[in-house]
Amino acid sequence: MTFHSAISYAQRAAPTRSLRSVEYDLLAQVTQRLRSAWANRTTDFPALVRAVTDNTQLWSTLASDVALPGNGLPPALRARLFYLYEFTAKHSRAVLDDKASVEVLADINMAVMRGLRGEGGAK
Repeated sequence: MTFHSAISYAQRAAPTRSLRSVEYDLLAQVTQRLRSAWANRTTDFPALVRAVTDNTQLWSTLASDVALPGNGLPPALRARLFYLYEFTAKHSRAVLDDKASVEVLADINMAVMRGLRGEGGAK
């Protein structure tokens, strides 16, 4: 299921859910899949490729959204989110080239999830 189709389906199936809630759930799902696929990368590399690709696609969609002129987020936050997309795309290539782990990608997703829950980024 793609990010767009998941949001479309979720909006029809549960109209009372906020977009933030849907985004949170998608980030949680892809983060769990990244970690699981990383743990099993030696025996199931295709699962790692799928998880990293899905994470990159999710970030590409988020970047497209924050790049739209009508996006209501503050410009500084939009810029930071777009930078995170650029970073995740580059880091994802390194993961697939066996030069990096998925932990940074998972950490980024978790930080955004905290923000979506209103917990902020600081620990």
